[in-house]
Amino acid sequence: MGEPHKTMQLSGWGRMRPEPCRTYRPERLRDCAPVFSDPTPDTLIARGYGRSYGDAAVNAAGVVDMTRLNRMRSFDPVSGILECESGVSLEEIIDAFLPNGFFLPVTPGTKFVTVGGAIANDVHGKNHHCDGTFSRFVRELELLTASSEVLLCSPESNADIFWATVGGIGLTGCILSAKIQLMRVPSAYISVDYHRCANLDAALAAMEERDGAYPYSVAWVDCLAEGNTLGRSVLMHGRHAEPKDLDRRQADRPYAVQTAHKLPVPFNFPGFFLNSWSVQAFNNWFYNKHPDLEHVIVDYDRFFYPLDSILQWNRMYGKRGFVQYQATMPLEHAAGLTKLLEALSASKRASFLAVLKRFGEQGPGLLSYPFKGYTLALDIPNHGDITQFLRDLDRMVLDHGGRLYLAKDACMSRQSFEAAYPRLSEFRAIKERLDPKGRFSSSMARRLGLTVQKEAEHG
Repeated sequence: MGEPHKTMQLSGWGRMRPEPCRTYRPERLRDCAPVFSDPTPDTLIARGYGRSYGDAAVNAAGVVDMTRLNRMRSFDPVSGILECESGVSLEEIIDAFLPNGFFLPVTPGTKFVTVGGAIANDVHGKNHHCDGTFSRFVRELELLTASSEVLLCSPESNADIFWATVGGIGLTGCILSAKIQLMRVPSAYISVDYHRCANLDAALAAMEERDGAYPYSVAWVDCLAEGNTLGRSVLMHGRHAEPKDLDRRQADRPYAVQTAHKLPVPFNFPGFFLNSWSVQAFNNWFYNKHPDLEHVIVDYDRFFYPLDSILQWNRMYGKRGFVQYQATMPLEHAAGLTKLLEALSASKRASFLAVLKRFGEQGPGLLSYPFKGYTLALDIPNHGDITQFLRDLDRMVLDHGGRLYLAKDACMSRQSFEAAYPRLSEFRAIKERLDPKGRFSSSMARRLGLTVQKEAEHG
């Protein structure tokens, strides 16, 4: 008899192409080995909160929900090192440690992500140009392999496996626990400087000039603007606010932030809700609402996680869902961003969210996404022939030496993937050594040719 499970309809956060998946939900770490050694499902993939936008954590044969494995084992307040199970969420870490002056050194745009998911996607944040990706602050991890062996991996021990696992979208094994470095912060608030940019060229010039002076940098982009205003933006630079920067009420309790009321999206919006007219109206409002201002104090939630205040916001795109398309271009080929925005604007595919950042140097993760350049993330509703439209964008990205982010991808072809990740052969060699039968697999892995052994069995 196999391990207890139930079938659940699962997809990525973009809600495209949901699949009925045999789903397991272990309660404790000791329950993981029996699940992963159960021969009934021929393939398995670990899953956290399902915030990868595409099919990285979707697998009809077997999905292991890790969210109940959320225990914190130890914390050293001197070094700031937290040891925890991989199902601990970033929200739980913030809630536990920010009141004591510690915060995440790198965080993506949502805190509803598990530690295991953050490692498997080697997530980045608004400070990549200064601090790199999440893996830079992972001191050690425990990895359950296809042979039921638990390996202790770090940049010093089993380093090749460590650098294949960070960014490896769960294909080297199941991350059981990790030691991560937290950082001290002076308050729970961010001092933000807002700068309006009339077009994309102005935004890129401002980032090049200003980013080095701030730990955090991000730009909201109006992706429907055209002509001389193509890519008009609001650039937001931030740094952790000191108590002297706060008003009296905030300074009295610098780590206490009033929890914002969360607005639920209780149903799928009709397909016509997010269209070029409604999105352009929002874009005009947002651009006009943010004139050039300095030293605006906002709490960490508002700066790092603005969309977390809207529960199930992905329902705004309706039943058919959406893709988040994130591409990075080298600094010397930033003109490719213009071509992407021109294509999106001409298509009238309304992107409710468009975000621009400047990345720093490439890290050592074999499939880690960021490299030195500009990255643009676009939400694109799923309507019309979206696959062909995305293929056209893919060609623009590749023509300019760019690549797509696996955590966001839902449609990339195997050929585009292989052309964009130069260390793929190294990853495949380690994957083959650890998992010769392709036990760890997903719909994404098969689509991109990362688990070729099982392709025939899954069609």
